Amino acid sequence: MAEARQAVAFQFSVTEEGQLKFNYSFEGIKILLQSAWISARRKYVVFRNALLIGVFPASPISLLVIASLLVVAGYSGYFDVVGLCDYYISLFPGTDIFGSFARWTAILVTIALMFWVMLAHLLQQLLKCLLMYHGYMFAKHGRTSVMTKVWQLLVALVSSQAIGKPKLYSYQKSLPSLPVPGLKDTCKRYLSSVRALLDDKEYEEMEELVKEFQATKGKKFQNYLWLKSWWSNNYVTDWWNQYVYLAGRSSLMINSNYYATDARIMLTNRCAARMGLLTYCTMKLQWLINTEALRPILGQGLVPLCSSQYRLLFGTTRIPGRTTDKLLHTDSSHVAVYRKGRWYSVSTMFRNKPLTPRELEEQFQYILDDDTVEATEGERYLMALTSQNRDKWASDRETYFSTGKNQASLSVIETSMYVLIIEDEDNCQVIPDDVDDAKMSAYCKDLLCGRGWTRWFDKSFCYIHYPNARVGINAEHSWADAPIIGYLLEFCSVAEHQMKYDEDGHCHGPMSDAVPKPQRLSWELSEECVKVINEAVKLAQDKIADVDLYMMEHVAFGKGVVKKFKISPDAFLQMALQLAYYKDAGRQCLTYEASMTRLFRDGRTETVRSATVESAAFVRAMRNKDCPKEEKKKLLYKATDKHQYMYRSAMIGKGIDRHLFCLYVVSRYCNEESAFLKKVLSEPWRLSTSQTPTQQLGKIDYNNYPKRATSGGGFGPVAADGYGVSYIIPGDYEFYFHVSSFKSSPKTDSMRFANHIAESLQEMKALFDD
Repeated sequence: MAEARQAVAFQFSVTEEGQLKFNYSFEGIKILLQSAWISARRKYVVFRNALLIGVFPASPISLLVIASLLVVAGYSGYFDVVGLCDYYISLFPGTDIFGSFARWTAILVTIALMFWVMLAHLLQQLLKCLLMYHGYMFAKHGRTSVMTKVWQLLVALVSSQAIGKPKLYSYQKSLPSLPVPGLKDTCKRYLSSVRALLDDKEYEEMEELVKEFQATKGKKFQNYLWLKSWWSNNYVTDWWNQYVYLAGRSSLMINSNYYATDARIMLTNRCAARMGLLTYCTMKLQWLINTEALRPILGQGLVPLCSSQYRLLFGTTRIPGRTTDKLLHTDSSHVAVYRKGRWYSVSTMFRNKPLTPRELEEQFQYILDDDTVEATEGERYLMALTSQNRDKWASDRETYFSTGKNQASLSVIETSMYVLIIEDEDNCQVIPDDVDDAKMSAYCKDLLCGRGWTRWFDKSFCYIHYPNARVGINAEHSWADAPIIGYLLEFCSVAEHQMKYDEDGHCHGPMSDAVPKPQRLSWELSEECVKVINEAVKLAQDKIADVDLYMMEHVAFGKGVVKKFKISPDAFLQMALQLAYYKDAGRQCLTYEASMTRLFRDGRTETVRSATVESAAFVRAMRNKDCPKEEKKKLLYKATDKHQYMYRSAMIGKGIDRHLFCLYVVSRYCNEESAFLKKVLSEPWRLSTSQTPTQQLGKIDYNNYPKRATSGGGFGPVAADGYGVSYIIPGDYEFYFHVSSFKSSPKTDSMRFANHIAESLQEMKALFDD
């Protein structure tokens, strides 16, 4: 309350004589002035960034150059500046009150601005055209064609026109739009992708469906899709977000959300200290994003990746709806904290300044020590509601959390930067120094599911902190893809090692006793609401009990060895997964590998279908004891080359599944069914895979400091009788695999499949042993 009174700059009272008496708070005036200054500075930053981004890769300096050239040209006789100025002045009668010099200056500035805007637009379009070239991606390793060298020179030349380092969103207007592939090309690629999975009769039937679709409805749907691509930045992303994510009605837990793990090494074992420093690092990243000071990622130092997904990293929540969800985004500065059933709001700012790491540590320590009021049963298990079917959660939210204290407290959670969950002492996940896949698997499963009531699945991400200072992340998927969370973890890891802790494991930084304590959130949960919460807990725990998750660290060799074979590490691992699945199921299956399309504006992902004719031939050869080793190697090179070609093609917009998905959406808008599209979109992905990106900042040497590497993350299985496999390649010496499946399926076993992966890797490596 004392702090609240200080924040009031002016107070007045009425004396007994009826006179007004004014009181002034210099501290309050100071806070008001600071707020006004910060607000003005923010508006200036927004205006400056909008200006710089609007004309990028041109710069304000070029405006001065153009104006100077006009003046020099005019006075040199090459350009009649005076005559032109007099002509424009005659168009605006009444300007005689100004001097001739002032009139000429105004006209010159106007002409210079026109030329400058035209130059900026020309450079943006030129850069956009240059970025549509992707020939460099298909060149053999170590070889650069003359055309690619010329392209590199032109991109560097155009980009260098900007003064200073580019802002986070500087390249957005220069990124090309995702091109719509030709219908014939996509259908041809589709048939090629399923040939290894169908017998001759099934393939002939599929060919007939494709031909019929191309000759009839396909052309119509394709034309509509072409029209859509002209008025949208990306013909896929808005529909993908809306219909694949937000319109999905199943539970986010297991089905949509994913997790990310901590690095092996920890610099402190104090939970509060680590919460304080990581929160401070997260605030720093938020500031860099909001001010657009974060540098965009440039492939090969030249090619920008789309940065649009960073916008929703903080302050974003997926709000459940009756038929579709929506994303709520706020520019917030508080963190919602959960501890032993109690909810708190922790402000990261005080008197318009960010709290220091030490002050944040004290905030979290206060929560750890708080035992004033025990949480009610409903409050303790409240998060279980977010694990429900989306329609059910939307109904419960509207019924029990739309008014009063419940609405206010829920708003604090949903508008927070992120949710921070402090686990109980009886859930202290340990990552051992040696290889212990069982403990790692338990840790990963806990990050994915929690205990059914310890994850707010709607939030863009939840930071999970364990009593031993171990951390992890559970992330919602609709707002962005995994590389953004990977960037967050990598950024915080670098910052944490730079700032470090003191000798006792505490955070550095000054402290102020005036910082307000965390605010406890209050709820009014009726008996009926508590009953609904308890039902949600039981349903969530039943689902969690069915999850079979196994994490495996492969230390026998890493990408350093694979690169000696002159094979892409990702392609090598994908072939190992194909061989492992064949061992596990006795056949090949439709396989999904996620590829990114961030070379284009608002790009997200595309599918690479890893089960090809070439990979099937390689798998059959590996299972044939009579096949010579050299033949197996030849087939491996052929399969990995095909996989690399498909992966790169997907990156440049020549995939299969996003195009067919959009054609399906068009068919629904037209209220016309297509047997071909319906069959394609109903095919189950029994093997869904993804590589977790690493070294996005390029500031961690994982080879010399392997314990600074994270073991990656994972997700739940996509098919009821399939596997979800995520892997990461942190350095040259190891791989990490995260395998998930359902225990209720008699066809799957995550540990068994992980062992098949390890066996397959060893068998493939043995092909190159002398």
